[in-house]
Amino acid sequence: MASGNIHLCIDNGNTYTKVGVFENDKLVFDTLFTNCTIDDITNLIQKYAPTACILCNVSNINLNLEVFLKKSFSHFINFDEHTIIPIQNGYKQPETLGKDRLAAVIGANFLKPDLDLLVVDAGTAITYDFIDRRSVYQGGNIAPGMSMRFNALHHFTAKLPLVEPCGEFELLGQTTNDAILSGVMNGIVFEIKGYFEALKFKYPELSIFLTGGSLNYFVSKLKSPIFAERNLVLIGLNRILQFNVKK
Repeated sequence: MASGNIHLCIDNGNTYTKVGVFENDKLVFDTLFTNCTIDDITNLIQKYAPTACILCNVSNINLNLEVFLKKSFSHFINFDEHTIIPIQNGYKQPETLGKDRLAAVIGANFLKPDLDLLVVDAGTAITYDFIDRRSVYQGGNIAPGMSMRFNALHHFTAKLPLVEPCGEFELLGQTTNDAILSGVMNGIVFEIKGYFEALKFKYPELSIFLTGGSLNYFVSKLKSPIFAERNLVLIGLNRILQFNVKK
């Protein structure tokens, strides 16, 4: 591994644990775990020799793993509302704000500073978060994610089938399966466009930053100024870690 500041960033989400290794600002390795273990992290430590670590936890994590991380790093951050961050947080209840949401806007602000950004994270849930060009996080919303919508239509009705997502869909479906596919996928596209158009009244130079596991389904459907980065949360976590290590 080349010399530099090597950081280990862990995003324990609702579905997967996403792990990234950074050398300074460069992401040199990333992976997904369905069940991240001490052995998994030990292998990464042995291979990359990171000197600092940050954990973002929005789900249930193995407490033994958390203890292991604290013991393994002299500079370890369990990202919470008390962590010093490089932006201003305007959320009224910071202790309830999903730290992955905050990391995503910090990542977007780091990659595209001096822009008004609507950050859309299309994961298990779809989150909409806004950070302005002054680096002030203004808040956001939470909506059901793509898979959640398909599953809900199947679960809460007697006869509607469970439909798999697809990147190709029409405006109107001509079969029940296509109607569900188009309804869910177009509903998300129109939702994103609706938030974008509403915010543009106040922020006319607004851009969208897309991230999350489902982002590829929607990038081509949006005509507005758009950026896409699937590792936005990890990039934000690395930025937070850098900001604290330098202090």
